[in-house]
Amino acid sequence: MDQYYTFTNTSGWTERLLMPSFAQDWPLLPTVKAEGTYLYTADGKRYLDFTSGIAVTNVGHGHPRVLAAAREQMDKFSHSAVGLTLHEPLLQLCQALPKVMPAGMEMFYFGNSGAEAVEGAIKLARYVTGRPGIIAFEGGFHGRTYGAASITSVKAKYRDQYEPFVPGVYFAPYAYPYRCPWGEDEESVIAWSQDGLERVFDRLIPPQQVAALILEPVQGEGGYVVPPAGFLQALRQVCDEHGILLILDEVQTGFGRTGEMFAAQVFGVQPDIMAIAKGIANGFPLSATVASQELMSKWLPGAHGTTYGGNPIACAAALAVLEVIEEENLLENCRIMGKRLLEGFSKLKEKYALIGEVRGLGLMVAMELIHPGSDKIPNGTAAFSVLNHALERGLLAYMAGLHGQVIRLIPPLNVTAEQVDEALMILDESLGAL
Repeated sequence: MDQYYTFTNTSGWTERLLMPSFAQDWPLLPTVKAEGTYLYTADGKRYLDFTSGIAVTNVGHGHPRVLAAAREQMDKFSHSAVGLTLHEPLLQLCQALPKVMPAGMEMFYFGNSGAEAVEGAIKLARYVTGRPGIIAFEGGFHGRTYGAASITSVKAKYRDQYEPFVPGVYFAPYAYPYRCPWGEDEESVIAWSQDGLERVFDRLIPPQQVAALILEPVQGEGGYVVPPAGFLQALRQVCDEHGILLILDEVQTGFGRTGEMFAAQVFGVQPDIMAIAKGIANGFPLSATVASQELMSKWLPGAHGTTYGGNPIACAAALAVLEVIEEENLLENCRIMGKRLLEGFSKLKEKYALIGEVRGLGLMVAMELIHPGSDKIPNGTAAFSVLNHALERGLLAYMAGLHGQVIRLIPPLNVTAEQVDEALMILDESLGAL
């Protein structure tokens, strides 16, 4: 039998067997164990994981309640194609989710990934409206599949050499206060974004041909950009005026990440369709396209489908996640720890001219680095250096933004004050090392 490759015998196998996106990413920690807020590597080191698998392990790595639910279901059966059969975890999840989602979000199509949830949302919108147009927002990231990539505009490299994309997609400016050319106050930011949307209507596609607007309520890969609350409310009014569906991509913002179960509840905005994934099952592959019964019932049998979506193990894990969030009061902890982290960032901003802005919502917290003394020129080189210095000191964080100039922290919702303070100390030392 051939010898398997191990961390002590790599011999460059990653470059030979894995595509460059896997083999040449950062930081490629040789992880052998993950528990709570920590990763443990093959060389015996422990790291504070303030990425949560990119906002996936919202209740921490290996939460015993989630693992127990998955094991129990695994002992029964591991796969059942929905439609051929039905299984209890799926039905129970369909009953539990509407209790925590925005009002009217009550009927589900289950998939495996955020990109699938977004694809479903786009198809649903076009199917039920009979309209071709989709308007997305600059700086948004929605996934790597063709439909999701077609509405993604955070970086050109995600689109390079894949043209032509799905037709009928248009882009409007996102309300990015720190980089709004009309000013950073709420009124100017919203007016600038609305002006851009109106230009799309005037010059590219009339509103009566638009099926949906789709956006992240807080941009993730785009830099943890938190828009003014009035931005989403203004979009809701535009959609109501023209019969356009409002799709919220809550793949990263969902399941407590913003201090409420969903960002729609933070901003007080009612979506027509939602795409949810990531934290839903704490690492087990699961996602959903969600809408009202009235809307979803128009998506007739055979119009869309899946083989693995709604996997019984993943659904059992998702049910446990909902229980853990409620019973451990993680939404409140998210708000408290998010405030503590953001206040710590604000103190660092006073100390280091590299930091142009700090921002966040719940436990989506970021600092944007610039060249000191410049007019907000992004400083991706400095951000990457800080991330490497932090990694050397035992903190895993991640980059975001067009130029990689944003350092984002995404700890689990059950992170402690001691862990937050340790992360802040490490970041202080890492910024000082520059």
